[in-house]
Amino acid sequence: MTTFEQAAYNTKQYRNLFKEIGYSEEEINAKLEGTWNELFYGDSDVRIYYPLDENKGYLLDTGNIDVRTEGISYGMMMAVQMNKKDEFDRLWTFAKEFMQHTEGRYKDYFAWHCKPDGTRLSPGPAPDGEEFFAMALFFASNRWGDGPEPYDYSAQARTILRACLHQGENGEGDPMFDPATKLIKFVPESSFSDPSYHLPHFYELFALHADEQDRAFWSEAAEASRSYLHKACHPVTGLAAEYANYDGTPADPQPHGDFRHFFSDAYRVAANIALDWEWFRKDPWQVEQSNRIQRFFRDIEVSDYRRYTIDGQPFEEAALHPIGLLATNAMASLAADGPDAERFVHLFWNTPLRSGERRYYDNCLYFFALLALSGNFRIY
Repeated sequence: MTTFEQAAYNTKQYRNLFKEIGYSEEEINAKLEGTWNELFYGDSDVRIYYPLDENKGYLLDTGNIDVRTEGISYGMMMAVQMNKKDEFDRLWTFAKEFMQHTEGRYKDYFAWHCKPDGTRLSPGPAPDGEEFFAMALFFASNRWGDGPEPYDYSAQARTILRACLHQGENGEGDPMFDPATKLIKFVPESSFSDPSYHLPHFYELFALHADEQDRAFWSEAAEASRSYLHKACHPVTGLAAEYANYDGTPADPQPHGDFRHFFSDAYRVAANIALDWEWFRKDPWQVEQSNRIQRFFRDIEVSDYRRYTIDGQPFEEAALHPIGLLATNAMASLAADGPDAERFVHLFWNTPLRSGERRYYDNCLYFFALLALSGNFRIY
């Protein structure tokens, strides 16, 4: 068999790395369900999900006390993977009612953050939210079936993807993907990208489910993103910048900060690459890249994680989300075949959820790693 033929997309088999290294099915299932319950219904210093009114709910960014499209769409992906339709629909209803624009330059995009009561804090979108919304909605459609609007999940997903590619063609606004390079932008108006936004495994599936006239674009976007990540990830350390130009080089400092280095956004790159390998196995480079980033962090204690230049020089500044970084380093084991893969999975298993003020981002990445490493981050 070719590598692609061995991918989960074809075999419908998902690796359970926890089981491979000795944990029992009972232990794994208990950990997965217990972690869901902690995040959605647990103690006040751990949970990140909150119901609102009779039909809505949100994930709270506990460090900034706001609600983000990142969090809502992540929560929807968690819910569809766990077969939790009520929480999924509550999150989607919140996003649809409070965050999605119905007119203007951002029509069908989502305001990237708002207050817990739904009041918008700024109108502009963050494209990683739109990607996760669309993928989670397609999975919901395939898992549960479409219902009446706004729970006609597949139609809602196609509307989002149509805007991502065609916004501005007939008036104001900008698309979320650069038409020339087929790379996702940091924001629609920008001329650079964010390596952690690149989800070729999603684009492969969009090529099956989006509007028919756009399916070739999504196939090309998957290949473009895989090639882009080769350039955005350092050839020795495996580290990527938070923001990077279309040629993969770190983007210039922005008015809101310097994002040329490996810090919070960039942690997701390793997880995305590993999941793309698990689902599609089209790019063997992903195996060595995953080995590379695990090799870089091999001898660094989680408590010593820092901000780094992409060539590996540490800053004095500590990592803001060390548990999240550990989670993505462990998730890299889906693709890695080096000596560090098993160690990172054990380390992750023995690390609890983060509690306290900054827990939101860490624990989102934690739950995705838990799904992936237990064979439960699946295509539906």
